[in-house]
Amino acid sequence: MVYSKSIAEIMRQRFSCRRYFEKPFEEERRERLVGFLSANGSGPLGSSARFHLFTATDKDRDSLKGLGTYGVIRGATGFIVGAVRHSKKNLEDYGYLMERAILFATDMGLGTCWLGGTFTRSRFAKKISAASTEIIPAVASIGYPAERGRFEGTMRQLVGADNRLPWGSLFFLKKFGNSLPPDEAEAYAEPLAMVRIGPSASNKQPWRIVKDGNMWHFYMQRTKGYGNSLTFKLLRLADLQRVDMGIAMSHFELTAGELGMKGTWALQEPDIAKPDSLTEYTVSWVG
Repeated sequence: MVYSKSIAEIMRQRFSCRRYFEKPFEEERRERLVGFLSANGSGPLGSSARFHLFTATDKDRDSLKGLGTYGVIRGATGFIVGAVRHSKKNLEDYGYLMERAILFATDMGLGTCWLGGTFTRSRFAKKISAASTEIIPAVASIGYPAERGRFEGTMRQLVGADNRLPWGSLFFLKKFGNSLPPDEAEAYAEPLAMVRIGPSASNKQPWRIVKDGNMWHFYMQRTKGYGNSLTFKLLRLADLQRVDMGIAMSHFELTAGELGMKGTWALQEPDIAKPDSLTEYTVSWVG
């Protein structure tokens, strides 16, 4: 078993840690984490990624200062850096794989924080020797979490981390606009609940899921101007809401698997009317 306790418990335990105790990893802990990262490279939608653990330096921390709230990361022991090749569903696979690594670190008692931005030409790209055919959509700070106090509470308020969209606006039965009653989710109520609490860029929670028989269709409700705007293209920013969809996939599959429910991911877009032009089909879970 990869995780030492309930995956739902780990997901509830995880938070965006921005302050750490400055101390190095014990060798045994480092080896366990590196071992997991090296084996965590194949996404469910066909993309391969590679992840490495790097010790943090002052220059690494300085490189985060232009990334808004991420610039307040203090004392991180290291960074998890990943690279993925360009492909149709590479960002979803990246989010899926990185979130699994973050949950593994959480289970080990470590703190982490997703850091999304423009890393393709950064110090992190040099550390991982990123090829011209690869991108680095996000990295994660990692270390021993300092005591959560007023600072963390203030940061959570700034990013709206504790504000979650209600169940009825995220999960639907057969069509958009027809909210899925929790009792009709049956055994999948817990996987859906874990999707709902997942981390996302700027806490936008772009995931929408439509249940139709034994299939769960995942859609991205894109935030207007996010991901495909001219600004994103000029700055070469990763489409983080696609990464968020991978996080949702990871939470859903891990929780379902722990509950003994088997299924597979498939690209089978259904004939379901989308509510607007910002809604995009991502993938389906066939249970």
